[in-house]
Amino acid sequence: MRTHNLPTMFRKRPWLLYLLMLLVGAVCITVFVQRGASMETVHGSSVSLTDPGYWQQFKDTYHANLTHPLAKLLLQILTIIVTARVFGFICGKMGLPTVIGEIAAGIFLGPSFLAYYFPGYSEFLFPPASLGNLQFLSQIGLILFMFVVGMELDLNVLKNRAQQAIVISHAGIVIPYLGGVVLSAFLYKQFAPAGVPFLSFALFMGIAMSIAAFPVLARIIQERGLTRTRLGGLAITCAAIDDITAWCLLAAVIAIVKAGSLVSSVWTIALTASYVLMMFFLVRPFLKKIGDVYTDRESLSKPVVAVFFLIMLLSAYATEVIGIHALIGAFLAGVIMPANVRFRNIFIDKVEDVALVLFLPLFFVFTGLRTHIGLLNAPGLWQWCAVIVAVAVMGKFIGIAGPSKLLGNSWRDSLMLGALMNTRGLMELIVLNIGYDLGVLTPEVFAMMVIMALVTTFMTGPVLSLIEKFLPEKAIDSGDKLVAETRKFKVLVPFGDPDRGRNMVRIANAFVKKNENAGVTALHLTPSSELNPFNTALRERESFGPIRKEAANASIQLDTIFKPSNDIDRDVVATLNNGMYDMAIVGVGRSIYHGTFLGRVVGITSRIINPERLFDSLTGKESLFDRTDFEDRVRLVLRESRVPVGIYVDKNLEKVEHVVVPLFSLGDSFLITYAQKLVHNQGAHVTLLDVADVFHQSPEMLATVRALEEAAPGMLVMRQTNDLDHAFPEKQDLMLISIESWKRAVEKQGAWLAETPSTLIMRP
Repeated sequence: MRTHNLPTMFRKRPWLLYLLMLLVGAVCITVFVQRGASMETVHGSSVSLTDPGYWQQFKDTYHANLTHPLAKLLLQILTIIVTARVFGFICGKMGLPTVIGEIAAGIFLGPSFLAYYFPGYSEFLFPPASLGNLQFLSQIGLILFMFVVGMELDLNVLKNRAQQAIVISHAGIVIPYLGGVVLSAFLYKQFAPAGVPFLSFALFMGIAMSIAAFPVLARIIQERGLTRTRLGGLAITCAAIDDITAWCLLAAVIAIVKAGSLVSSVWTIALTASYVLMMFFLVRPFLKKIGDVYTDRESLSKPVVAVFFLIMLLSAYATEVIGIHALIGAFLAGVIMPANVRFRNIFIDKVEDVALVLFLPLFFVFTGLRTHIGLLNAPGLWQWCAVIVAVAVMGKFIGIAGPSKLLGNSWRDSLMLGALMNTRGLMELIVLNIGYDLGVLTPEVFAMMVIMALVTTFMTGPVLSLIEKFLPEKAIDSGDKLVAETRKFKVLVPFGDPDRGRNMVRIANAFVKKNENAGVTALHLTPSSELNPFNTALRERESFGPIRKEAANASIQLDTIFKPSNDIDRDVVATLNNGMYDMAIVGVGRSIYHGTFLGRVVGITSRIINPERLFDSLTGKESLFDRTDFEDRVRLVLRESRVPVGIYVDKNLEKVEHVVVPLFSLGDSFLITYAQKLVHNQGAHVTLLDVADVFHQSPEMLATVRALEEAAPGMLVMRQTNDLDHAFPEKQDLMLISIESWKRAVEKQGAWLAETPSTLIMRP
């Protein structure tokens, strides 16, 4: 009977079946292990656990595990990614391109620092025998990256702006190239590797001087909000032409270097030309047909993705076999990808994160491991390094700014264009590594050129800021100035979530609706790392879609600002303070309400782990446990903005017809001004709740309200109450409350807070 009930018992207590299986298994294994141990003496393999060599055997096993090539490679990758992210984060906070930090991370992990000060650890982490694996992985990452760079080039843009851009861009190649060739005549005898012809050395120095970093330049243009300006468009076009021309020249230079002479390289150049023609006239039309069919993520299946990756790999393989390097083939494969913006955006998203986050840091560190800054151990070597930097900078500035000015551009735009095109960054490092692998560059020259790449990339931001300071934009003409002066009330609405932003714009419009001399500006900032030239327009349409629809339906006079940012919080404050705005409306989530109360724990936790907030708490700038539960971004706006701020708490606002304004002190009198705007511009019914008998304390405030009642009969109601838990009015659309009153309400934990509608917490 009990046996019959075993299944029922096991169903009720499955842990009994689990224990029974363990017990039976352990007994069976023990029996067979003992029988097998009796046979060890036959084979002479008996080992006692008390054998003195057992512990040594254990240590040897784990030492072998630690030094296994795969374990070593994984440890290297972990160290590289963490170090690169830390250095990139630091540079981002300093307002520098993150690529500077990642290059610096590579130098930090190389012989210039880690191996110099911690040789034992460097030898363990980067033994010479393991660098081959690291090099091949970094080359795979570069192939993926160059594929993305090729896709980010919009050939249609080149057609539209080609005439002026070609002249400027090619001048920016010819003059630096000439400078590199002239400089090589002075460097060749002392620094050229033995057996390298002067032609190869000179051609390579020229190409290294003339390269520009299209990806870094594009990011800088986005971050500075220049994408839609004439200067930004011209810079992008020049950089694209520069990249295409420079990589074609590099292919020819590689062919000459490998062949040994110009005559013997003719066959390589002929094969390269045939290959390029085949890619553009045979492969590109084939890919276009596929791209026209598969234009969204749902239809872009794995077999289709595999086709495009195969094209990339075949192209890279073909150029490597021809003799002009696999990176050029990957770049060209990206250029001929279907021009459909949505298609390219999908593909860039698929490839870019893996290439930038995982593989490219490996390349930076591999470059750093090759960079021996310690080799520059004499003043003469540092003087030559300074000469190389000077020739590189002057070549780009003269080559770009001079022709640009001659073609009719202003000195400001011409110099800014020169500063942008002087950015070299990652592209320079790729060229330098190719030269190092070909044996054209010695370690000393390689180190000098890496320093040049760092300096020219680092200086771009500061130089642009200096140009903007000393050569500001022309003032707006008198007509535009008159228009600016007549806009007497401007509201800025920075938003993240489009749906919440729509409601915030709805409230902003309620303050200005009937005022012709007023306007609403919606601001959306996106992290720079999430944007590329092909997804910027799409991201902007998606971000402003609900808001523009609301503006059209409600006839809102709406301006929009969309731009990338490295520090969204600071950029919001800067836009607010520098834009002559009269009011800002920023948003927070529902968790700010003490009635939903999940945000209480989350808010306190985030404040404890936030270093900036903890520092402010320790130095007495603010309380560690702030009862308002505001997000860091809102707190920063409140602390640093110079205009009134409304903090919007969303509870599915649909209209602004009934507004309640609780008055807790005389300090809330400024709310009457905003209530007046809602009555006059929106036609809203406003209920003033006198909680602290403020009207009896201030006859002036009472007179203001009476005048408002006379101007808009029936639109304003005054109520006196000391108990909001029972007297808070129902069916309200919006509550207007001062931030000080909000803090008091939260501290008292009134039950009425849970009944409030969408709320605008005002700081005057």
